[in-house]
Amino acid sequence: MTPELHTIPGHRAVETLVAKLRRRQVVGSREAALETALVLRQVVSKARFTNIQQLITVIREVGRRLAEAQPKEHSVGNTVRRVLHNVREEYNSATKGSSAASRNVYSISKFVLQGQPRKHTASAAKSETKVTLKENDPDDPDSFARALKPLLMEAIQDVLDELETVYDNVSKNAKDHIHSDEIILTVGHSKTVEAFLKSAGHYRNYTVIVAETAPSYQGHEMARSLSSAGISTFLVPDSSIFAIMSRVNKVILGAHAILANGGLFGISGALLAATAARAHSTPVVVCAGQFKLTPLWNLYHEYGALDFADPSSVLGFEEGPLVERVDVVNPYYDYVSPDLVDVFITNDGDHPPSSVYRLIKETYDDDDHEL
Repeated sequence: MTPELHTIPGHRAVETLVAKLRRRQVVGSREAALETALVLRQVVSKARFTNIQQLITVIREVGRRLAEAQPKEHSVGNTVRRVLHNVREEYNSATKGSSAASRNVYSISKFVLQGQPRKHTASAAKSETKVTLKENDPDDPDSFARALKPLLMEAIQDVLDELETVYDNVSKNAKDHIHSDEIILTVGHSKTVEAFLKSAGHYRNYTVIVAETAPSYQGHEMARSLSSAGISTFLVPDSSIFAIMSRVNKVILGAHAILANGGLFGISGALLAATAARAHSTPVVVCAGQFKLTPLWNLYHEYGALDFADPSSVLGFEEGPLVERVDVVNPYYDYVSPDLVDVFITNDGDHPPSSVYRLIKETYDDDDHEL
């Protein structure tokens, strides 16, 4: 039975975040993911439960409400799924010892990063100690929650730590992907791409061409930021992308969400850059945190899950006679298909589009794809 939201401990924090998401007071994938993780930590810390299924039901209900408040902010649902996955893992580790902890030994991310220290190995070693858990204890109903909550707080803190350090972890190997005297093209203003390019700027001298991304003109902010960091930067109109692509060595894009088929939603103009790069056989690199992996497929059509911005910035109402005769669409995101992308650079290593579905299977549980 699904609990009502007002009966869930910490429901005021949930309602506050729901209101912020609806009003677009929380904007951006990372900010939405951080706010979601903080609310879930508050809910779990106050929750009363006598078995693990009760807790999972509460988290799923909170996640459903948050995801419905802003369906286009996919990182909200992704964070809820990640927390659910970690909660189950901590529960399995606590009840079955180290056998559950070593369940994903042959994961693809561990294969790619073999030999590198993993952030969560220390916490995994700590949680291998078997905890005595008794579900549905009639003598002491709170004993189960009391024993499990410290482990759950640790699991949620792992998610928060990953979100807070995502820019550093994505950009730590930037110097291996960008070489001296290269010309890099990027579109719009992605904070992940900005951190990636600035990190490479400490080791390499290279040039960045930034498309201004009309009508939002986010590229202006990106160009200012890179130029102030001492990187040679040129700002160009979107219409010049195809013309200059023959001089470009690499296209680096950000992502709003990475879909299960290896495609992605990127800022409007990303599809133009990726298509032009394909025509000139220029590699396309996408920088994104792993929290943007979304267990969704673009099943219906290319605008099925996209967001649309104010059309007046494309065609103002001062153009009265023309406005009456045309329908103006101003999509905020482009869908870039997996065949246009060469590699995803995440905080957990580099992955081709063909392995994204496998990463999603390792990151989330199949039961949580539909919250």
